[in-house]
Amino acid sequence: MAALGACETINASLQDVANGDPGVVKTGYLPGPAREPVTFDNLQKNDPQASIGRSQHPKILAAYGGAYSDPKLEQTIATIVGRLSAVTDDPNRIYRITVLNSPNVNAFALPGGYLYVTRGLLALANDSAEVAAVLAHEMGHVTANHGIERQRREAAAELAGRVVSEVLESDSAGRAALARGRLNLASFSRNQELEADAMGIKQTGRAGYDSYAAARFLKAMDSYSQFRTAFQAENPNLDFLATHPAAPQRMELAERHAREFGPAGTGKVDRDRYLSGIDGMLFGDSAVEGYVRGHSFYHPGLGITFGVPTGFVIENTAEAVLATGPGDTAIRFDGVALPTSTSLTDYVTSGWIGGLDPASVRLEKIGDLEAVSARAAGGEYVFDVTVIRVGGQAYRFLTALPAKVGAEAGKVAGGVANSFRLLTEAEKSQLKPLRIRVVAARGADTVDSIAARMDGVDRKMEMFRLLNDLGPGDQVRAGENYKIVAE
Repeated sequence: MAALGACETINASLQDVANGDPGVVKTGYLPGPAREPVTFDNLQKNDPQASIGRSQHPKILAAYGGAYSDPKLEQTIATIVGRLSAVTDDPNRIYRITVLNSPNVNAFALPGGYLYVTRGLLALANDSAEVAAVLAHEMGHVTANHGIERQRREAAAELAGRVVSEVLESDSAGRAALARGRLNLASFSRNQELEADAMGIKQTGRAGYDSYAAARFLKAMDSYSQFRTAFQAENPNLDFLATHPAAPQRMELAERHAREFGPAGTGKVDRDRYLSGIDGMLFGDSAVEGYVRGHSFYHPGLGITFGVPTGFVIENTAEAVLATGPGDTAIRFDGVALPTSTSLTDYVTSGWIGGLDPASVRLEKIGDLEAVSARAAGGEYVFDVTVIRVGGQAYRFLTALPAKVGAEAGKVAGGVANSFRLLTEAEKSQLKPLRIRVVAARGADTVDSIAARMDGVDRKMEMFRLLNDLGPGDQVRAGENYKIVAE
């Protein structure tokens, strides 16, 4: 198994998989005098499509925080891929599977056999069959050359869009034609998804897995979409829901394809083995991004922390920490380098704040730290800005509130900014990432009692039910394994 971390070696051939344990992907050397090592790149070097995936692979890694390495998890995924590969419609195709170090919930494929799944998706899945359904779906995209077709259509649509916008700028008929073209492109994409669904479900069923897993996971995605406010993706384009719409009709079609393999419960789910494989997997943000713990944000690397009021939800993104609360209140926190020779007052009045009221600029102290606050207005919103200096870094809080209730913005902004402080060395050493932990329910356990053992997440009971695919009335069963989030 390659690209699950730094390892570059991947399956030598599908025959190797078929001849042995399907979870063990063998490596070796290509036949011939050169005895060339068997790697994904060597086996794919004559595939013209592989160049597309190869060129995009570094960009994918950069966008999703790199590859996530965990030998136990890699073996779990290798087992699933091996079973799927043994029954593929494209026996000459080999795949490079990368687990991405991202809390986003996503999976996708690039031409040439490049498959990707995030640890966020693996945390949401509940058994091997669900992961098999996701990976088989992506294999379907590769087999059907959807990536190539989409690239061609997008290029054609882009060209057509330029023609319409440049030549028919004021022509309503031309704009309508452009809109229709975009709708056609979207429709084609939906057709691709449905085709990959059908191919993936058939491959999942042939591999002996529960063919209903695809429909089950689509429903889990729907539940996730309703919960995602607290775990908002840092970029909607990186999120499974943006590229894999889980419409009810799609779930119905998935169940229809699944019935070809028999009634529900016919295939293998392999739940306990899967849960064992993801036990200990990183969950949520990594130390590089900082941690959200309830209503507080901690960044051990930068050595800082702050909190938001009850009723606010914090979202940690690559560019900034965002928080949203009652009354359309929004808070943004980020940091920029600022030379110590530049005063905070000069920085705040240097033009980067639109609608700044110069008379509102005030020198302050946040604890022992130098700070400046100011107020600005724009459109229907008022903004409170606080900038705090820590060495050569300026940390910025921007609080926005509708102008009609703008007087409250100062109270919220002041409370959040004044909660900012430096972490002690002891606090930094105590901060640990959250992980998926698998626990067995005891006789007296309930959903409430197990959910109460979760760390670092809001709405513990809802999160526990979501992670374990438990409906509102479902209860835990003694002896069964369940996922929780803990340090």
